[in-house]
Amino acid sequence: MISLNHYLIVAALMFVIGLVGVMKRQNLIMLFFSTEILLNAANVALVAISSFYNDIGGQIFAMFIIAIAASEMAVGLGLLILWYKKRHSIEIDSLSTMRDE
Repeated sequence: MISLNHYLIVAALMFVIGLVGVMKRQNLIMLFFSTEILLNAANVALVAISSFYNDIGGQIFAMFIIAIAASEMAVGLGLLILWYKKRHSIEIDSLSTMRDE
């Protein structure tokens, strides 16, 4: 039987993986993916806790997080495509040149 602790452990592991990805990556696409892993870890925890307490509030909140994450990814990738067309690089270090212009 899978208990609440199992789901929370999976959510914590996903959160740690996403956090390490955010801290270590230099590629902006991988940074976006790591952010998505962080948000999905929160979703897993919210859905598990709301299911455990037979409350739908956490699941509704998780749906809002999914919608916000999708819009964040769409806007971020759009800006990333424009940046790549201009600079031919998607490394984080190339973003520091934005101040020079």
